[in-house]
Amino acid sequence: MSRIGKRAIPMPANVKVESKEEILTVAGPKGQLQRKIHPAIKVSVADGQVLVSVTESYKNSRALHGLYRALIANMVTGVSKGFERALEIVGVGYRAELAGRVATFHLGYSHPIQYELPAGIDAKVDKTRITLRGIDKELLGKTAAKIRGFRMPEPYKGKGIKYADEVIKRKAGKTGAK
Repeated sequence: MSRIGKRAIPMPANVKVESKEEILTVAGPKGQLQRKIHPAIKVSVADGQVLVSVTESYKNSRALHGLYRALIANMVTGVSKGFERALEIVGVGYRAELAGRVATFHLGYSHPIQYELPAGIDAKVDKTRITLRGIDKELLGKTAAKIRGFRMPEPYKGKGIKYADEVIKRKAGKTGAK
């Protein structure tokens, strides 16, 4: 059995978890999330806690035990508190703008990059800082990675889009002939 999978997920008072057949629905003040549950995993709600157990004791089902416990815990946290990811833009003239649901990035290319935010993700832009918020941790991470991929941070000058808590290992440039 998984050590992570055995732990119960505490459920806040304003969150409802409902399991019908293979669909798990988690609803809270920030919204509602659904996920299909693998047949080898059983989810039960008791005493204000969500318990995840394995129906079969095969290697694959044991591996899924901890995974689904973590996914469900992220769903509960998402609908109750939400998630946030911050990105920073580093570079002279690099900036971002937000118009409705479309973010425009000026990153030193010959053209600006326009990116429409997916449903469920909200953004706040302050020229060189982008703050993404949402209830789905997986979608939030994918969106942040997609935006970061427009101009990956480079190790010589540190220019590009990086996560706010990311540390870029800097390299020394070439030394000229003397």
